[in-house]
Amino acid sequence: VVSLFGLLFALNSCRHCLRNNQNMLSQTLPEYLALQLKQKHLRRADVVRGSHLDRTYVYQIFSGKKVPSRDKLLAIAFGLQLSVEETQKMLKLSGNLELYVRDKRDAAILFAIQHGRSIDEANDLLAQLGVLPLGVPDE
Repeated sequence: VVSLFGLLFALNSCRHCLRNNQNMLSQTLPEYLALQLKQKHLRRADVVRGSHLDRTYVYQIFSGKKVPSRDKLLAIAFGLQLSVEETQKMLKLSGNLELYVRDKRDAAILFAIQHGRSIDEANDLLAQLGVLPLGVPDE
């Protein structure tokens, strides 16, 4: 039997969780990228090296001056050494579709991220599947 107090406590906890979830999603992409940089003790130069993206372009993304494509963000995920969950959150914050396991290319990228592979290793896997690589300068 659930008491009235227990029910009110549970309802208040749900409201608190919803508020926290909304606050997490109200974070901007540049704020999230800066947080990840700090938490992982990396520098923007490390992200540039790990993503194979142009230095100026990466700096503009971090400052919010450029809105990157989904593929550029995925390259940045490798540069930041993000987990699958962190990558999905970054994609969601940017308004992009999350990685989808039933898509061959997305599944390969998920595999590479989950197994801590570099962008070069991910691109080798993508090449084996005959799909587009990440981090190719085109912008």
